[in-house]
Amino acid sequence: MTRPLRLALLGCGTVGAEVVRLLHEQAADLAARIGAPLEIAGIAVRRQGRDRGGLPVDPEVFTTDALGLVKRDDVDVVVEMVGGIEPARTWLVEALRAGKSVVTANKALLAEDGGTLHDAAAESGADLYYEASVAGAIPLLRPLRESLQGDTITRVTGIVNGTTNFILSAMDATGAGFAEALDEATELGYAEADPTADVEGFDAAAKAAILASLAFHTRVSAADVYREGITEVTAADVASAKAMGCTIKLLCIASRGPDSTGAESISVRVYPAMIPRSHPLASVGDAFNAVFVEAAAAGQLMFYGRGAGGSPTASAVLGDVVAVSRNRLAGVRTPSESSYAALPIRPMGEAVTRYHISLDVADRAGVLATVAGVFARHEVSIATVRQASASSAGGTSPAARGVDAILVIVTHAAPDAALAATVEELRQLDIVRSIASVLRVEGGV
Repeated sequence: MTRPLRLALLGCGTVGAEVVRLLHEQAADLAARIGAPLEIAGIAVRRQGRDRGGLPVDPEVFTTDALGLVKRDDVDVVVEMVGGIEPARTWLVEALRAGKSVVTANKALLAEDGGTLHDAAAESGADLYYEASVAGAIPLLRPLRESLQGDTITRVTGIVNGTTNFILSAMDATGAGFAEALDEATELGYAEADPTADVEGFDAAAKAAILASLAFHTRVSAADVYREGITEVTAADVASAKAMGCTIKLLCIASRGPDSTGAESISVRVYPAMIPRSHPLASVGDAFNAVFVEAAAAGQLMFYGRGAGGSPTASAVLGDVVAVSRNRLAGVRTPSESSYAALPIRPMGEAVTRYHISLDVADRAGVLATVAGVFARHEVSIATVRQASASSAGGTSPAARGVDAILVIVTHAAPDAALAATVEELRQLDIVRSIASVLRVEGGV
């Protein structure tokens, strides 16, 4: 055993408190795995006198001076669990430039300005680990960064937000609307008081940027990710998906392939989509996460587990703490970034997908031919057309809803720009009373 390695913990909320508890309970095992004991040098908190629920630490370790704690000479590893952009960025850059190892769960910072952290780590030769930033306890980022480095990843498709997955799973199971399912998620503690980051897709977009950066050796920020949330998904959409043998999930999709000129590029997007119930992601329910990875040599891989919560996230944080501590004792570091490919980001309009479109239309001769003509003008091929049943139209007949007929059209694959232009032209037709819903279809339906 060598001298203890000393940790500066930034934040002591749900995750931070669980990290402290596990450090205490597993102290002997962690020391044996690392080759040196771990000690808490200090814990930076917003309010120093707050009751911490009997955490097994000396109250003297708490401080409100996070930057001062980071700068201390006796700190070896900085563990950040506060979140947000600032002041977290300032703290971590200071730590990395001083050569201190950093472990963070801060997806927002990594997605917005991960490049600054990676540059600071590279300049000083410090470790930067962030397994807990995506999918909680699921071992995902390290396999992408290390285990699959000899392969070419072509696509990553994932459910990476537990709140939205719980809501959509509840809508699918009970037929509830979005508002009802959100209320249930809030009551059970799956949704925050302000659920905007989850239900509007911001959380998933940040995670998609991190996944794409690792998978495709390219710096991708949250601003590069096309994003749609789930607030417009209705009970009728869920019923229509069931009629097709599908379910609706909020997906993050990162894919590699040629752009419109044939040059290699990547597409990164987040949106609700229908997927067949036979797809591995379709059975992921409740607040669980899962990520489906496709690689040239390895084929298809799936990572599944709890993607949030104090204990799962603390597990990932401690896994990183063990890794960086071992490196520190050995005098080595693990490169935290590979961005040599620097592939351009394809605009959303060039992403190839399929649409499910529900139209309220006039019930008269020639309507279908007129609608089909619009698709043809935009070179979008129609896969199926059907008149929606009462249940899939929201539980009432077309007459009761004040419309003549409801057409449900599913397209073949086409560029998103062509599909969107088709929808916009349909919206202008006199025979189209309204466009009830538009959802993308993924997964080979």
